[in-house]
Amino acid sequence: MIIYLHGFDSTSPGNHEKVLQLQFIDDDVRFINYSTLHPKHDMQHLLKEVHKVIEQSDDKNPIICGVGLGGFWSERIGFLCGIKQVVFNPNLHPERTMQGRIDRPEEYEDIATKCVQEFRVKNSKRCLVILSREDEIHNNQVTAKELEGYYDVIWDEKQAHKFSKISQHLQAMKAFKEG
Repeated sequence: MIIYLHGFDSTSPGNHEKVLQLQFIDDDVRFINYSTLHPKHDMQHLLKEVHKVIEQSDDKNPIICGVGLGGFWSERIGFLCGIKQVVFNPNLHPERTMQGRIDRPEEYEDIATKCVQEFRVKNSKRCLVILSREDEIHNNQVTAKELEGYYDVIWDEKQAHKFSKISQHLQAMKAFKEG
């Protein structure tokens, strides 16, 4: 089973495209929707929904993946639920990057203070990071520096921030999921 979390643009047709691409490596892909506007509520909702779909599945190696803000949530929710994560161009600091886009971006800081101390040390090697050199939203060199001590990083030379085409990374995802 692959659990897919969308980014900030929850209505993008690209979300459906990514789900279809993910079905090439696992026919059980679950799309979980969340508001993107209320971080504390989103975290509770995502924890509940992800836990529920894990319980419903007999997959011994489920993974959670997301793009942008969905990558932020995938890393944290996957860690808390004990499953591997794949993140594409993750938004690592929404408390800064979501300023002016949502009412209370400071809630992300509050979430970070309540998270397990040094969770990336405990989550080491359980997240695969795929970064685009052409990301027009985030400086992925900075993202790589923050994550490469904990996780394997794969670079993509062509995709933009929303990563409309993930098919070139499906085999790496499948190997990571099964490994």
